Amino acid sequence: MCRWAAYIGREIYLEDIISRPGHSLIHQSQCATKCHTAINADGFGLAWYGDRETPGQYRDVLPAWSDPNLKSLIGQVKSSLFLSHVRASTGTATSRNNCHPFTVGRWSFMHNGQIGGYDAFRRDAEMMICDALYPQRKGATDSEALFLVALGLGLDADPKAAMEQAAAQFEALSKARGAAPHMRLTCAFSDGKRLYAIRYASDDQAPTLFHRWSSSRGGRAVVSEPLETGQADWCSVPANSFCTFEGKDMTIEPFTPSCEEALAAQ
Repeated sequence: MCRWAAYIGREIYLEDIISRPGHSLIHQSQCATKCHTAINADGFGLAWYGDRETPGQYRDVLPAWSDPNLKSLIGQVKSSLFLSHVRASTGTATSRNNCHPFTVGRWSFMHNGQIGGYDAFRRDAEMMICDALYPQRKGATDSEALFLVALGLGLDADPKAAMEQAAAQFEALSKARGAAPHMRLTCAFSDGKRLYAIRYASDDQAPTLFHRWSSSRGGRAVVSEPLETGQADWCSVPANSFCTFEGKDMTIEPFTPSCEEALAAQ
């Protein structure tokens, strides 16, 4: 499983989330404790928001702990909203274009999980990306395809509805032509103003998702697993939830993709 961490709040250095904590994202890439694989070394990436509407982006295929450019960048760049990700491939090649987060315009997106049997219906998934967005298809992952399909379904207007429809369509394809587990998903995405996160699975094994507000930092971390093992105030997001974070405010709503409707429409 991949690992990721996102932040929204008062402006901080990226390293305050990515590398400084005792169980930071970089530490997790070598020693994850929840839904873990032995090592997350198939690339990493960052997307951060500053004065411009579109996010900055940095991705590479090196292990996160071995890139001095990453260490320098996160020690110098400040942001009030950013996403970071270390990748453990579920089958697609290790390449920069397959590293998260993915960005299109003002949107950024990253994902942890799997869509069962994706290789068997990859062509069908590609066909669901609308013509206007297909030029943005740079890599080969199911994650990027899910993001682009959601954008085409109205992510700008209604993020929750767009992601429910996209997840339902991919889960339906997996049930019709793929393999179990059909959908296991945690993702974080942003339009530069709000941070959204989802925890969902078609079975009872949804990947973990936590959040924590820090009064001293003036911001909230949203993560695959807690950044400090000694902090007891990390809150676990329930399975099948859609979260919206804006400043200190947050809402958690049910996330209910209608796979049956998507199957019927095929």
